[in-house]
Amino acid sequence: MKRFALCLIFVLVLLEACTGMPPRRAVEGVVRAGPPMIVYVARRGWHIDIGFHVSDLEPPLAAVDQDFPNAQYLFFGFGDRRYLVSRHKSFASMLAALWPGAGMVLATSVVTTPEEAFGAAQVIRLTVSAAQGREAQGFVWNSFVKTDGAVSFDAAGPYEGSLYYNAIPTYSAVYTCNTWIAEALQTAGLSIHSVGVVFAAQLWSQLRSIDAARRASSVGRGSAVAISYLSKNSWPHAATTDFPMSRS
Repeated sequence: MKRFALCLIFVLVLLEACTGMPPRRAVEGVVRAGPPMIVYVARRGWHIDIGFHVSDLEPPLAAVDQDFPNAQYLFFGFGDRRYLVSRHKSFASMLAALWPGAGMVLATSVVTTPEEAFGAAQVIRLTVSAAQGREAQGFVWNSFVKTDGAVSFDAAGPYEGSLYYNAIPTYSAVYTCNTWIAEALQTAGLSIHSVGVVFAAQLWSQLRSIDAARRASSVGRGSAVAISYLSKNSWPHAATTDFPMSRS
């Protein structure tokens, strides 16, 4: 009985992880080289999404934007089809998700900043090169099931501004929504490992380490520039200036 209960808890956590939490409602109111791009990662409870500003979306992934005319950002997640589209989340559908099955991509439109939508503490901005950004977008695009090279949504998502699309990867207990995001970031050349990543905490700890290292590096560069400037322009430097010699 105890083993059965633990199994049930494990299934519930995995599935709720890939259902995610809705973003907060907003308050009413191609050049191949390109500049650096920001890749957004948002933690939504037990689930992590990857996102891009719509102005940074490049073909072919940019085609998805036509389904979200008011979007400022698009976020993408992954989950188990059997569980996500079932009207009644029964124990049978939960248990079935442990075995490999069809996956779905969940696209979410964000009409405000990611920090406002998900909470500042739940968003990490990763500045990457244009090439890295394209690799991440390519991974997402390659996950969609396509008909004649085009994608179309399969069903409305769980909340306003979200849609489900059929996915090529299969979902299982060892390949979850968080595994998928880890692989997307890994494809972009970030120092992320994806093997064994099934829970959000496993991926989030890696992302926080990368973010902290980048912030420290940025502070270090800033301090070096300041020290260089001061060493060249500080008062003691005036000692090297030639002054008229007094005559004895």
